[in-house]
Amino acid sequence: MSSETLLSNYPAPDTRFDELFAEPGLARPHWRPLLEHLTSLGASGIDARHREVTRMLRENGVTYNVYADPQGPTRPWDLDLLPLLVSDEEWDKIEAAVTQRATLLNRILGDIYGGQALIREGRLPAALVHGHSGFLRPCYDLASNRQTALQIYAADLARSPDGQWWVLRDRTQGPTGAGYALENRLAITRAFPDLFRNLNVQRLAGFMATLRDSLAARAPRTDASEAVRHLGHEALADSPDDPPLIVLLTAGPYSETYSEQAFLARYLGYPLVVGGDLTVRQGFVWLKTLSGLHRVSVIVRRLDDDYCDPLELRADSSLGVPGLTEAARRGNVVVANGLGSGVLESGSMLGYLPGLCTELLGESLLMPSVATWWCGEPAALEDAIARLDDLVVKPAFPGIGVRQVFGQDLDGQARADLIARMRARPQNYLAQEQVELSRAPTWRSPSALGAAAVGLRVFACATRDGRYAVMPGGLARVASRGDARVISMQEGGGSKDTWVLSSRWVSQISLLSIEETAAHPTRGEGRQASRTVENLYWFGRYSERVDNFVRLLRRTFDTMLGASPDQRGADWRTLVELCRWAELIDAPAPREEGAAGAAAEGATAGEAGAVAGASVTPPTAEAASATGRAARGEPVDDHNDQIQARLLAAVFSDRPSALPAQIQLLYDVSSRLHERLSVDNWRVLNQMVQRLGSVRKEATVDAAVQRLDETVVTMMTLSGFALDGMTRDLGWRFLSLGRRIERFLYMTTVLSKALVQQRPGESLEWLLEIGDSIATYRSRYVTSARWPLVLDLLLTDETNPRSVAFQLGGMVSAAHKLGALDKGRSLALLDPLLRDLQDLRGSTGLHRDSQALIAWLDRATATGYRLSDELCGRYFSYSATGSPRAGDVERTAA
Repeated sequence: MSSETLLSNYPAPDTRFDELFAEPGLARPHWRPLLEHLTSLGASGIDARHREVTRMLRENGVTYNVYADPQGPTRPWDLDLLPLLVSDEEWDKIEAAVTQRATLLNRILGDIYGGQALIREGRLPAALVHGHSGFLRPCYDLASNRQTALQIYAADLARSPDGQWWVLRDRTQGPTGAGYALENRLAITRAFPDLFRNLNVQRLAGFMATLRDSLAARAPRTDASEAVRHLGHEALADSPDDPPLIVLLTAGPYSETYSEQAFLARYLGYPLVVGGDLTVRQGFVWLKTLSGLHRVSVIVRRLDDDYCDPLELRADSSLGVPGLTEAARRGNVVVANGLGSGVLESGSMLGYLPGLCTELLGESLLMPSVATWWCGEPAALEDAIARLDDLVVKPAFPGIGVRQVFGQDLDGQARADLIARMRARPQNYLAQEQVELSRAPTWRSPSALGAAAVGLRVFACATRDGRYAVMPGGLARVASRGDARVISMQEGGGSKDTWVLSSRWVSQISLLSIEETAAHPTRGEGRQASRTVENLYWFGRYSERVDNFVRLLRRTFDTMLGASPDQRGADWRTLVELCRWAELIDAPAPREEGAAGAAAEGATAGEAGAVAGASVTPPTAEAASATGRAARGEPVDDHNDQIQARLLAAVFSDRPSALPAQIQLLYDVSSRLHERLSVDNWRVLNQMVQRLGSVRKEATVDAAVQRLDETVVTMMTLSGFALDGMTRDLGWRFLSLGRRIERFLYMTTVLSKALVQQRPGESLEWLLEIGDSIATYRSRYVTSARWPLVLDLLLTDETNPRSVAFQLGGMVSAAHKLGALDKGRSLALLDPLLRDLQDLRGSTGLHRDSQALIAWLDRATATGYRLSDELCGRYFSYSATGSPRAGDVERTAA
């Protein structure tokens, strides 16, 4: 592939600055190696890498929640294959300018919530500060704002047609995107590993290490021993050797950047918490864990200022921590960024920064802001009106009902109406010069090199000594269209990795190799939020439930396909009954042998379609079946065909109790554990969920069996991750306990129903198969399946991971390991069952007294449900963004 072919569809030059070309046909020097590399790959090679990056992001669960998008929180993050390249000479200027700007804004913020000398001296209009909804009076003179209130800062930059970088907006509340920049880097370096190494790209880990070190250094040293004594057994005293507890506060899984927050928390090693995980007692902030309250020293917040504290800031907020402002006021917790820092995000502030920079820092502003007029000043108002066709009119403050308008888009009457509104309330408006954004190359699959408007978000963090360090790169954002005037992720924009090329030595630092990590060898097992442990418990329950139901459906399909209706025995009746118990189907019980094929009274095509679910498309190959007749609007009167249609619906439909819904429940609870699950875990989970998207085209028996086989393999993989890839901490114990309880409930129910339905001469291989024990049975007993041997293996064998005895022993062991937390309450429930089971094991002829055995199995099932309810009520604290309530997901035996 030649360079001419590669560039054949590249847009013609226009008035915008082109990041790739200095002039038509002449690439900028630092872009030439990338062009040469792309040419050597050819279109097919580039497309392959594009597909791999897209697949990697999707399977890793990297998402961005566009609120109007039907995909909601599962909308994949959009990453362009081609990075944005920045030369080291240019980056040196950007770095110096962003460092200066962060220093300046931190000084301004300290003054606004401190002495307010800038307002008294007239250097900042009082209306610009006090009229801003982001100025929070309760945050005046907070202890945490007296030094470095602006711990993390981001600047949105854009390049004008002459190549000059401008600051479009300052991000000072809880700047987002650093985690996405890391995710982008991981994906793109896998696509171009050799190019990344050869171009000597600066790494990001050093910046993240500086951030982590700085946050730890800022942890308050106030003594909490008196508060611990007052709280008694509720609070846990930290050892002097323990590192400060730093948490990342999120709004929850429905936040637009939740996946980024989870990734960042996992990368930095911080617990990801919601407001309900924290509580304020005795003026300190505590993390609620199963073992007690742990003091929180630093909160990295991703909530807007006013949502952080319903007591003093916003009474209708359910996301924050009541009393957080008071704890910060006392200096007992550091909030990063400081509460009230959103006041700096007003675009109206931009016009005053050059003068303030000279006043406060004694130097000129290194990077200009986009020209801005705050209309609250009469001269600025008239100047903005005179130049309206070239400006963008925006709200001066958030939440005042003013929308953004491009002056050039207004006709005569609309223009007059806007001017009238501006004159009526000038303080509510600001006007900014419209910047014609530069463009950068993008890969438009299939096989096309295009260009789109690009901007750059650059991040800075405070260091231990109060200076600022800048991330070498940042989050490049690209517009959805080449002619876009603004870049908005909520309007379909995408992103790029940013490569800062260096002619100097580049550190190969890894965050996990930083010496500070090893300086505190204490373990964080006790610092897991109770909500996280609860989600792990339900992850165990849901994963086991999906596995159980998949095996049940697979065996039911095999039995249905393996014999004609009049040859199906008692096992068929029991399997369908179990599917009904699991609410996978709602079909009537199968008819007695010989009655199959008789008409089902009153069954119509409409009723069959309603049961099967509207999302299931009957296959042409099965036109003679009930599903085919239902598609043609003909009556469905064959009893067994009804069951087949319902079994297909159990695999493919969107009914709340069908298998896809069970898988979605597992995925939903997994999304609340994003920071606890490995990348490989997420890949497997996402692959399974993505397969659900094709259900409307694959509702055939063959496709159902294939889907069930694939899901069984997936669940075995997830089980392997849980067994071999997770530390045996408190969270893992509850995950394991959840798996054991779910399997215990399933096996006791299955055995009970099998005993109720048993008939002379029936085969029990189906029972061994759904209990995943048929291979063990054949190798151990070398005989056909018989009740005494089946019960020995599935009920009383302590070495069989699928048996009732194995689950019961595991639950007893888990109760012992919980020790003081449990106080013997779980054992009080389990011990009687364990003694009875030991008696059963010592007896002979278990199958002979089936009624007694059925009674014990039913009592064991009831005890399992009671244990689950008691565990949830005893240990877990429910919050709206947390886990499901115990009663919302429990089933009762049919």
